[in-house]
Amino acid sequence: MRFLLSLLPLLVLLFCSLYSASAAGKHHPASNIVRSSCRHATYPKICLRTLSNYAGPAKTPRDLAQAAVNVSLARSLRVSGFLAQLSASFKGTKLQRSAIGDCVDLMSTSVDELSETLAELHHLRKETFRFQMSNAQTWLSAALTDDETCLDGIQEANVKAKAADVKRKITNSARVTSNALYLINRLDKSRRWPRSGP
Repeated sequence: MRFLLSLLPLLVLLFCSLYSASAAGKHHPASNIVRSSCRHATYPKICLRTLSNYAGPAKTPRDLAQAAVNVSLARSLRVSGFLAQLSASFKGTKLQRSAIGDCVDLMSTSVDELSETLAELHHLRKETFRFQMSNAQTWLSAALTDDETCLDGIQEANVKAKAADVKRKITNSARVTSNALYLINRLDKSRRWPRSGP
């Protein structure tokens, strides 16, 4: 419960952002930039679906990268809350309880890393662009590793309680984060100072 309460301010800020962006793009089909950017993403269909719903007004690769990290952060927060609740009531073996506990810690770390990534993208500066992009790539890669480590631990411990839900939520979070990393790498490879959209 303390963990969930500590996330409350971030949840409020994040979902207000998600709501306003979703409302803005609710009645609009995927923009050209979303289609072209998602075409070669790790999971193109997930990329297109999540960013079409979220990033209606996105005009630049930077806007889209920020939107992708926002979506990834939202998914990770949901998984963190779900795992924290599961951990509080879980009655499995010692190994299984340990795997769930490790996942709670890993997803909490993932949330921190995604938050750092988003903050870096919001404060990009021309003179430090490459350094900041390197930071963003490092944090996103670490967040993806956390997701994958969590999933591996759950599978190795043979956790059966809500197994389908656990695997689905973590897998989805990892795939969204993988797409966000692709878009960050794409922005970095442009080697150009990105202008923000209006």
